[in-house]
Amino acid sequence: MKYGKLNTWLLCASSMCLSLSAAATKLETYYPDYSYAGYQNSEAEPNTAHWKVINVDDEGLTANDGLDDTQALKKLIASLASSDEPVILQFNAGRYILSDIIFIKRSQLLIRGVGTASDNALATEFYFPRPLMYAPQPQEFDELAEYLVKFNKVQKEKKHNIKLPYSLYSWSGGFFWTAAPGDRSKAYLAEYDKQPTPLALIEETNAGVKTFKVDQVEQLKVGQVVQINWYNKSGKNGSLLNTLYGDKLDNIGSHHWNFPDRALSRQQTEIVNIKGNQVTIKTPLIHPVKAQWQVSLTNWNHIHNVGFEQFKITFPEHPYVAHHVEPGFNGIYLTGLYNGWVKDVQITDADSAILTEKAANITIERVQTKGKSLAHYSVQMGGVHHVLVKDLIVKNPVMHPLSFNTLANNNVYLNSVVEQVPVLDQHSGANHQNLFDNITVYADLEKGQTSYPLFKGGGAGYWKPSHGRYSTFWNISVVFNSRPETTQPIILNGMKDGPDARLIGVHANLPVEISYGPDAIIKHTGEYYQAIPSLFQYQLQQRLKGQSR
Repeated sequence: MKYGKLNTWLLCASSMCLSLSAAATKLETYYPDYSYAGYQNSEAEPNTAHWKVINVDDEGLTANDGLDDTQALKKLIASLASSDEPVILQFNAGRYILSDIIFIKRSQLLIRGVGTASDNALATEFYFPRPLMYAPQPQEFDELAEYLVKFNKVQKEKKHNIKLPYSLYSWSGGFFWTAAPGDRSKAYLAEYDKQPTPLALIEETNAGVKTFKVDQVEQLKVGQVVQINWYNKSGKNGSLLNTLYGDKLDNIGSHHWNFPDRALSRQQTEIVNIKGNQVTIKTPLIHPVKAQWQVSLTNWNHIHNVGFEQFKITFPEHPYVAHHVEPGFNGIYLTGLYNGWVKDVQITDADSAILTEKAANITIERVQTKGKSLAHYSVQMGGVHHVLVKDLIVKNPVMHPLSFNTLANNNVYLNSVVEQVPVLDQHSGANHQNLFDNITVYADLEKGQTSYPLFKGGGAGYWKPSHGRYSTFWNISVVFNSRPETTQPIILNGMKDGPDARLIGVHANLPVEISYGPDAIIKHTGEYYQAIPSLFQYQLQQRLKGQSR
């Protein structure tokens, strides 16, 4: 497979509102500042050089012995629970067999193998012989299980004679699962909601600022990681909805006002300075602050500095039954994590390779998903902030190969490839200000086909529209594997209700046009925009250059 221009440029800008110079881009428009996505806001790499290394062979986990290693690994991790010492669990070459969820609920822990070579003598492989549906159900699934029954969530496909209840594992769970102790990773039922006590309320200010006034500082301290919450407490005509979606849509779903005590937009960040009643945070505010929104700072329960490196995850090839009834061949589930990473991992025949929820400042890089089994997700971003997925290669068939899901904001897919049935999915649910950057996709056209739904979005009607304002597509390369019998441009379509999108440098090996709206800014269609190959990396370079002055 030959990939398109996957240039890795060390190129980003300061502040939330970026007006790229006319000389550089010939554009004068508004872009979110995506440069803070990633581990440590992409300012540093994880440094585990001085962490304690525990060779798992010394703890009863032996590769290639044909025995299940689940209980030995759970016992080892439990023995580390009361310690804060940074630890690397070093796995050796060969196959380890696991059959239950491996929870990681402490900070500063790295699961590391020796590589992903095709020869298992040179690679670490975690083999999961059966799906999550056969593992003991942890309490973390109790609320979701109750929700699915209460609201009769059933997959109905009459033409396939399918009427099956949703599984717990379609968008949740993984065999490696990070979680903050005692935390509720995702809210489903209102009766379990506990409104967090605000540490402070933010006074009115503009988007893009890092310093603002609060009503009290007694519960705040420098170095504290907090969550900033924007609420819609004014019903279906609330002004926050206008900020999220503009004024051109009439299909905003009821979940935007039926849960007024749940934040519609969330930003996790660190307090870096307090002076009087002025607070300075690490990252710029992603929205303005209005008094009626009651924008608050609250505690954010999390673990930090957890990583996964240099191994393979393998599931058995399995048949596809139906959407939303996946049995749970899920690899890694990142929840409750701040400053974490996944690096150099290969995942085969997963239902979902990597899922995320309620996490921030994560870098997922050099991951490859493969296999013959149809997957739901490859690497998905749901309910997360400042997550960077880069150099992802999706070789397997996936329903939503790249997906920004409910409540995801300011996240980035960078320098990634989708080899089969590509969709750049935005999955409804107040996802907004996300970036697809320098992506190459390979698509098949049937005879006579004159359009391709590259921007097709999923999600339930009560969470529509498909995305919020300022979703950005930058240098998207489409390679059609066949040439249709037409001289007309291929229409790239599928997104009718995503407002104020930015599509710069969408190009293909055939003439293309873009159908997107409303109020989309579409520039440089049909050409690779060489002046700035990567918006993220351009913004990052500009920001770091400014910090060094």
